[in-house]
Amino acid sequence: MSRNSASPPTGSPAAVLDAGADSALTHGLKQRHLSMIALGGVIGAGLFVGSGAGIAAAGPSIIVAYSVSGLLVMLVMRMLGEMSAANPASGSFSVHAERAIGPWAGFTAGWAFWVLLCVAVGLEGIGAAKIVTGWLPGTPEWAWVALFMVVFLGTNLASVKKFGEFEFWFAALKVVAITLFLVLGVLAILGVLPGTEAPGTENLSGAGGFMPNGTEGLVIGLLASVFAYGGLETVTIAAAESEDPVRGVASAVRTAMWRIALFYVGSMAVVVTLVPWDDPKVVEVGPFYAALDHLGIGGAAEIMNVVILIALLSAMNANIYGASRMACSLVGRGQGPKRLGRISSGVPRTAVLVSSVFGFLCVLLSYWRPDDVFPWLLNMIGAVILVVWIFIAVSHLILRARLERVAPELLVVRMWLFPFLTVVALLAMAGIFFLMLRQPDTRDQLLATGAMTLVLCAIGVVRQRRAAAVSG
Repeated sequence: MSRNSASPPTGSPAAVLDAGADSALTHGLKQRHLSMIALGGVIGAGLFVGSGAGIAAAGPSIIVAYSVSGLLVMLVMRMLGEMSAANPASGSFSVHAERAIGPWAGFTAGWAFWVLLCVAVGLEGIGAAKIVTGWLPGTPEWAWVALFMVVFLGTNLASVKKFGEFEFWFAALKVVAITLFLVLGVLAILGVLPGTEAPGTENLSGAGGFMPNGTEGLVIGLLASVFAYGGLETVTIAAAESEDPVRGVASAVRTAMWRIALFYVGSMAVVVTLVPWDDPKVVEVGPFYAALDHLGIGGAAEIMNVVILIALLSAMNANIYGASRMACSLVGRGQGPKRLGRISSGVPRTAVLVSSVFGFLCVLLSYWRPDDVFPWLLNMIGAVILVVWIFIAVSHLILRARLERVAPELLVVRMWLFPFLTVVALLAMAGIFFLMLRQPDTRDQLLATGAMTLVLCAIGVVRQRRAAAVSG
């Protein structure tokens, strides 16, 4: 795999793991692609729609919930950025876990994330189809899902550059939409938007106060906000196929702080300042629609439907890409069936096909078994992102110390206050697990994800021992 001058010493674990699938991939992503993928990766349907439930639970204190979870995400991304800048790989955190902890850890983190992305592709396809059938009643949802799958299967099979271009424009549209929302919201809060009056602090302190449902409501809002940040990891996967992987990762990670503060915390602050937190529309049609409707902007529902559709289609495209590269990386390291790792013209086309088929299977399950199999599948992936973050933090504790001894010149991006903040992040993740166990709505997700993780760990350990026995 092509690198800048800061490459791992020959024979190092990084060099060994990089040899394989990544060397056959192309480097067709430009810096503008990576920058926009990183920027757009934080703007998903979870923000536009899912944040409504968090606001309903936490009230105005959702600002605090998103700030706290945002700080945790920034720490995780900084750790991941440090490791990925030192060792860019399409397997990202899976490669880092394998280098730091062992093959079983890379196997577990990688395949758990692959399942998460594939199921997410199906969910996003269903969500996008529901929006289109609302515009075109009478058309079958499955047909729209199939169409979206075919389109993004085509873009991902063609070349990484095609994927990059699609994601660049999708992300650009999302950035423009949320920027316009923030500008309109701030003007309305200041009372300078025509037809509006400055709301002051009425919505922040009225109707039960800043924390109307107490700490319990804040906890529910915190849990909802944590899972809204999914998608940031894709940029470290994509960086391996960029023209300058190290610079690309470093640039994306260094701008993560203001992106999270502006898009997530900023948008939540605008919504709860403009709209009463207990307005039914916040949950029924989403907080962004509720805010636009409050401002008297005509066609607010359709505007938000278009934006959400773009966000869903962008996520489908990115998740097919991320799933295929993760699978290809795992196979290249001997962690999966060899056929899945076949690369043609720089594209892991078999992995793209299998990842898309699995995603479409999830759609079929939502129609065939909506009462048992599909909810079980959703619960199984509910806390995967937290499992991945734990592997990232543990890997970082080990690899940072190793790099400082062996190749300190590779530390282009450095984690702040190491190892203190890495340990703080791990403790915060443990705290989130505890909070999930206390909440009935999230307990089942945690237990199902835990069961899947244990199964993958067991398989990974068995495979690792067999490989050691053969090599020994």
